[in-house]
Amino acid sequence: MGYDLRLRVWRGDRSGGQLGDYSVPVEEGEVVLDAIHRLQATQAGDLAVRWNCKAGKCGSCSAEINGRPRLMCMTRLSDFEESETITVTPVRTFPVIRDLVTDVSFNYEKAKQVPAVKLTPRDPDGKRRMMQVDVERGQEFRKCIECFLCQNVCHVVRDHEENKEAFAGPRHFLRYAELDMHPLDTHDRRKLAQDVAGLGMCNITKCCTEVCPEGIHITDNAIIPMKERVVDRKFDPVTWLGSKIGRRDPRDEV
Repeated sequence: MGYDLRLRVWRGDRSGGQLGDYSVPVEEGEVVLDAIHRLQATQAGDLAVRWNCKAGKCGSCSAEINGRPRLMCMTRLSDFEESETITVTPVRTFPVIRDLVTDVSFNYEKAKQVPAVKLTPRDPDGKRRMMQVDVERGQEFRKCIECFLCQNVCHVVRDHEENKEAFAGPRHFLRYAELDMHPLDTHDRRKLAQDVAGLGMCNITKCCTEVCPEGIHITDNAIIPMKERVVDRKFDPVTWLGSKIGRRDPRDEV
C-alpha cells in the first residue's frame, strides 16, 4: 500500500547549497533510491544522483541517509516509520560536485600507488598452485564494491583534510592486505603501506567495518593483520642488524 513520503534532499554544488523538502508518493517494498528516482522524474528533473546497478553491487549510490552512510539502493523504506522524514545528503568526506554526487577521485589516485601483483614463475608443467586455505583467506577482500563508505566514515580523513595526502584509507589497506597475503605474489608492500599509505595513522576504531554493505571485516581481517606484518618487519632483529651493517634487506624491495 502506497503513501506520501516526506523526503529532504540536499541540493547544491561546490559553492554551497541547502536541504529541500519534498513529498514523494512511494509504494510498499521500495528503497530510498526508488524515491529519489521518482522525485527526479516528477519534481526535480535537474537532481544529480549517481547510481548504476540498483542491486548493491556497483557501489555508486553511496549517500548519508538520516546521517548514516549507506547505499540508497539497499536502504528499504520499510526501515523507517511512514511518518518519518528521510533526509538524504552526499557523503561528507569528499567534495560535492552537485547535489548527491561527490568527487571520489581521491580514491583512484590512492589506488595507483598500490603496486600490481607480481606472480612467482610457473611450475614446470606451466601451472601455478596454492593451497585452498590461501585462496579462502583473501576471498573476503575481493567482495569490495568500492562504495567508499569506509573511506567516508574514517575520521582520519573525514575530520582532517590535511591527512589525505599521506593516508590511503581502509579501502586501500584492504587491497594492501589482499595482495600481501597472496601466496604467489612476490612484492613486499609492508614498508610502502607504512611509509606511503599511512597505515600507522589508523587507530582501528572499526567504524569502517560497521558501514561496509558487504560485511567485510576490514579492521579485524585486513588492517590489524597488516599492522602486525609491518611491525614484524620493522622490529625483526635480523632486519635491524642488517641495516646497521649496511646489508640490503631484500624485503625492502617493493
